[in-house]
Amino acid sequence: MSIPSKYDAAKVEQKWYDYWMKHNFFHSTPDERTPYTIVIPPPNVTGILHMGHMLNNTIQDVLIRRARLQGKNACWVPGTDHASIATEAKVVTKLKEKGIDKNDLSREEFLAHAWEWTNEYGGVILNQLKKLGCSCDWQRTKFTLDEDMSESVISVFIDLYNKGLIYRGFRMVNWDPKAQTTLSDEEVIYEERQGNLYHITYAIQDSDEQLTIATTRPETILGDSAICVNPNDDRFKHLRGKKAVVPICDRVVPIIEDEYVDIEFGTGCLKVTPAHDENDKILGDKYSLEVIDIFNPDATLNSYGLHYEGKDRFVVRKEISKELKAKGCLVKTESHLHKVGTSERTKVVIEPRLSDQWFLKMESLAKPAIEAVLDSETVKLFPKKFKNTYRHWMENIRDWNISRQLYWGHQIPAYYFGDGKDDFVVADSKEAALELVHKKTQNINLKIENLRQDSDVLDTWFSSWLWPISVFDGVRNPNNNEINYYYPTNDLVTGPDILFFWVARMIVAGFEFRYEKPFQNVYLTGLVRDKERRKMSKSLGNSPDALKLIEDFGADGVRVGLLLSSA
Repeated sequence: MSIPSKYDAAKVEQKWYDYWMKHNFFHSTPDERTPYTIVIPPPNVTGILHMGHMLNNTIQDVLIRRARLQGKNACWVPGTDHASIATEAKVVTKLKEKGIDKNDLSREEFLAHAWEWTNEYGGVILNQLKKLGCSCDWQRTKFTLDEDMSESVISVFIDLYNKGLIYRGFRMVNWDPKAQTTLSDEEVIYEERQGNLYHITYAIQDSDEQLTIATTRPETILGDSAICVNPNDDRFKHLRGKKAVVPICDRVVPIIEDEYVDIEFGTGCLKVTPAHDENDKILGDKYSLEVIDIFNPDATLNSYGLHYEGKDRFVVRKEISKELKAKGCLVKTESHLHKVGTSERTKVVIEPRLSDQWFLKMESLAKPAIEAVLDSETVKLFPKKFKNTYRHWMENIRDWNISRQLYWGHQIPAYYFGDGKDDFVVADSKEAALELVHKKTQNINLKIENLRQDSDVLDTWFSSWLWPISVFDGVRNPNNNEINYYYPTNDLVTGPDILFFWVARMIVAGFEFRYEKPFQNVYLTGLVRDKERRKMSKSLGNSPDALKLIEDFGADGVRVGLLLSSA
């Protein structure tokens, strides 16, 4: 018998993986053994395998194989997340390549393209995980838009709405001009950027006097509806009750007084633009100021932008500063380092924007999740240092903006029957909605064709926060054999960057819908970095091709290398 001179990882690994799959060794069903359960952090359906996935899934595979060796009934549930913003962006790009504009399509037509794209590319990352040797129970593969998963999401929305925890409100939100949707506070990344502080003069009406304001966003002067000074600032006491004239648009606005203005910052005068700044909106409400929205959804200027209409906000910033200088209104420009909010998904600068959105009240929901991690350690975080991050987020939690202006996702189950603020009902179908409308209005003449469903979809995290429950059908069938056997799960392995996005919210959902923790331990992996300690990413070009590494060195070699490199 000839002994091969060189070990061929590709042949050996593929042979044994095929053997395991053929004999269904990874499948689990409830029995008399002790269960050991892991649910995979579902990668985006748009995703391809990168170094972070490889580390994360290798650790999960080590834990699951160890549990099998210990005689436990090991169940590792795989799946993917529909990733509303990322997937819709991919589909829009593909349509553009074919000369099709999303806005020219109906919702149904767009969704047909999205499903076509998903069916073609959606399973790529799961097949790549097989190449890595992951021993998932592939028969249990779930997708967050599967019919049973979608029913669970809609059921939870209706339940929370009926409990008075979901409400619709006209609020200042984070707007992503590229994806043209709102984002939750957690999806906004604040980056320090070098900008400018523009000192601009405003004439005082019926006077030769002027006052100067300082702003980082000169384009927004076209939406000004007041100038505010501090009532304790002696420099401006003589301006009480007077009015100022906004340059370029010549709008006459009141000069108001409020202690919110910092006497020390800038010039001590604040321009108030209620449509484009959260704090300005508070002042606007307090003093009943006009709300002037100068932006289109894509952050170009609308008709309030006068001769700048249709131009991008950053183009206008340059051009308007030149015009202000030519008119003698720009006193000076100085460098200014400040924090700018950017979209976690599209990387563009977000805009504060007033709009009607759906929100989930979080304060009461968060309490059991805070206690479970911080007080009782019912859920343990590893490393422990992340308890401080968790505390900071959870104790400062704000209501969750759960609506998104997209087509791809779970459509909000609200049905409108009129133009009034409260002319809607929440139900799981048009037929059920019509019954509720008849009860609410006592008007039996309203027909099903008079109802229109809310066009928004739910934030992707609103489905993935149910993941450990919904993969075992625990929302629709709360007492089924599988949820009672596999839940709560044992260990969750994920990255610290989604500790709040996903981990904290799953803990919230666990206590709200199952009255117990969703998992025992959360292991937050390190980030895979290059030799210069930079996070590996496609944009930096410092991340090796994960599949090429497996091809060159074998899955086992790559996995051991990652584990030995990991803290």
